[in-house]
Amino acid sequence: MSMCFVGKHPYFRNMMDKITDFPQYRKLSNGKTFYKIKDERNFEELQLMGTRVLHYNTTAEQYPEILRIGDMLSLEPPYQLSTKEEYNAVQNV
Repeated sequence: MSMCFVGKHPYFRNMMDKITDFPQYRKLSNGKTFYKIKDERNFEELQLMGTRVLHYNTTAEQYPEILRIGDMLSLEPPYQLSTKEEYNAVQNV
């Protein structure tokens, strides 16, 4: 039964069609959170908090985390395309 649900999620559907090159870069539509997706299960997150930048490393081990990476890769709202240059600029603030 769970395979049927997983197969309907856009990320898993797209995985069957193509192989994604990593890293991939995404950001939230508010422009205050940036992501470097290293692979299907790992990503870095930069959050702008005033003049500070908070840095998190996440390994997706549970199903909701795996779906979150899938949403990022599929550009589901609120995730948007970003670039390495944009990510690095935020990282060096």
